[in-house]
Amino acid sequence: MISILLATYNGEKYIAGLIESLLSQTIRDFKLYIRDDKSTDETYSIIAGYAEKYPEKIFVSQNEENVGGAKNNFMEMMIDHKDDYVMLCDQDDVWLPDKIEKSLNKIREIEQNIVHEHGSATPVMVHTDLVVVKENLNVISSSYEQMSNKDFEKTSLNFVVTMNNAAGCTIIYNRALADLIRVEPEFIVMHDWWVSLIASAFGRIGAIHIPLVMYRQHEDNESGAKKVLSFKYIFYVLKNLKKMSLMIDDSYKQAGAFLKMYSAPEHGDELSAEKQKLLKAYSSIPYCSRIKRFQTVKKYKTYMHGFARKAAQRMILLIEKKKGRRGL
Repeated sequence: MISILLATYNGEKYIAGLIESLLSQTIRDFKLYIRDDKSTDETYSIIAGYAEKYPEKIFVSQNEENVGGAKNNFMEMMIDHKDDYVMLCDQDDVWLPDKIEKSLNKIREIEQNIVHEHGSATPVMVHTDLVVVKENLNVISSSYEQMSNKDFEKTSLNFVVTMNNAAGCTIIYNRALADLIRVEPEFIVMHDWWVSLIASAFGRIGAIHIPLVMYRQHEDNESGAKKVLSFKYIFYVLKNLKKMSLMIDDSYKQAGAFLKMYSAPEHGDELSAEKQKLLKAYSSIPYCSRIKRFQTVKKYKTYMHGFARKAAQRMILLIEKKKGRRGL
């Protein structure tokens, strides 16, 4: 069975269209779990209406208090809901009719290949490309992967720890991965990045290089698509180095939280020694001298992808002040 998790908050404008696109899928053997984060508009009334109309398929709940953003709402849902396969869904997108079918076929193909090599209990995540669209669904770009200058084939932990390729609304993961999402981390940048880290550290990441979601861009997006190959983006990065620095610093914190969680004795020291060394080194970068920072990045190949990102990363490694020592 497939569980689709949908976190909502003040999404009255687009939520019905999203749900209708789910109900129009070529595969309809799924359950949709919606958790509303105390919306102040008509979102809850709309989703409750769908739950009443489809009581065997759609299940709705509402947080007693706002948990402070989609990532927190999703993390709580991912901890609570386990299934053979879990898919994540954003309230303002539109799924193309064969999204579930193609995602399911891809993850099962990877699982079948893994069984011959490592057995069946291997965490697997698959994500897809997206069509980037305006509010009215007019196309901005036919490929999020190309527009954002991301390489979906870069799936090793040394790369995933620096940046996330997978848009949450495209993700499907299996039960083996779901079982590793047990408690809320001390710190995450985004829930989809955390899923990618788990898949990279313990299993496999697969990609479908065709768009299966219409990724709507509007002023209320928590994250969005940017034309990374444009001169405008390069200028933006160089002009906003402080913002980029904070983003990179968050990736260090997230790596430290991931290391702490999955090398804890109660979890059976699940991370390999090699990956523990990588995560410890990467999360320690802010506490190192400038020379040591560059040496660490070179040794573990924790380079960001793309000219603008890589240039910003190097400048930040050079200009950031060393932080006080901390224990790891």
